[in-house]
Amino acid sequence: MAEEKHQLHDMENGSAAAVKKRDGERPSGAYERVIQPCVAELVGTAFFVFVGCVSVIENVEAAGRLQPALAHGLAVAVLVACMAEVSGAHFNPPFTMAVYLCGGIQMKMVVPYIVCQLIGGVLGAAMSRVMTSGEHYASAQGAAFAVVQSEEQLMAAIFGEVAMTCLVTTVVLMSAVNTKSKSPMAPFLIGCTVIVNILAGADVSGACLNPARALGPALMMGYWRYHWVYWVGPLSGGLVATVLVRLLLGDRKLRVILK
Repeated sequence: MAEEKHQLHDMENGSAAAVKKRDGERPSGAYERVIQPCVAELVGTAFFVFVGCVSVIENVEAAGRLQPALAHGLAVAVLVACMAEVSGAHFNPPFTMAVYLCGGIQMKMVVPYIVCQLIGGVLGAAMSRVMTSGEHYASAQGAAFAVVQSEEQLMAAIFGEVAMTCLVTTVVLMSAVNTKSKSPMAPFLIGCTVIVNILAGADVSGACLNPARALGPALMMGYWRYHWVYWVGPLSGGLVATVLVRLLLGDRKLRVILK
């Protein structure tokens, strides 16, 4: 009698495995848990850098900063909307670092994500070189960040990269990681923040905010002048955003103090 009752209970409620089998679903395997997210980061970063580089290289003078700003921001919004459920759609080493420090991904995925993002950045820059004219490519330094030309500009450029990366990373953490403020509008919010940052800071530092976006064109063009700024600034900005969220802005699950 007890055995029959137990079987009836299983039939009515069903285990997760039984439900998945009935619906034709299978538990995610190693490919979906590890390989597919890395592929998504590589492909997403490649297309983001490709669109961003082309928008700079073929920038219409009359459009000014608006053309690159819209291209970068809209590319981010579209790619995040498409790939957020696959990999989280970071496409940026500081984002991956911040999301990990806020408990959004496992440690074992951090290095593979960053490696794939950097490879994607190089592929995207190579794609832009194939697509654009040689003359425009050379005059734009391959869309490498050439705004900073002297030591006098360094402090403003570094501060700009820190502040702007802090802003966009905070938006990422608050809209996509923090439980209390998660929003289905995260792709739109992140894309708009990228647009705002480029409109505000492109003339100061280039508004890179992403070492993968900086590495690709620098490697393609061999342009390394002050390249370190676009690693130090974004990585520092990502850390500052993480501290803000973990100490002050995050929900009770994320905050490490004042719970």
